[in-house]
Amino acid sequence: MIEFSQEVDVSGLLCPLPLLRLKKILMIMISGEVVKMIVTDPAAHLDFGVYTNQSGHQIIEVTKQEGKQIFYIKKK
Repeated sequence: MIEFSQEVDVSGLLCPLPLLRLKKILMIMISGEVVKMIVTDPAAHLDFGVYTNQSGHQIIEVTKQEGKQIFYIKKK
């Protein structure tokens, strides 16, 4: 299991809200920390992928369970 320091559940929210919540939490985190993002927006993987590529953060793992996607994202 991946250790994380923050968990954000944005189930039920659609683009761009999951991405905005991710950006907000990463601003207060320390480099190297991991956030667990729980999302139901089917397009979140696109938004998160583009954002992490451009910002230098890293998607460590993505899993799917019960209609949700769970992203573990490490702050650069």
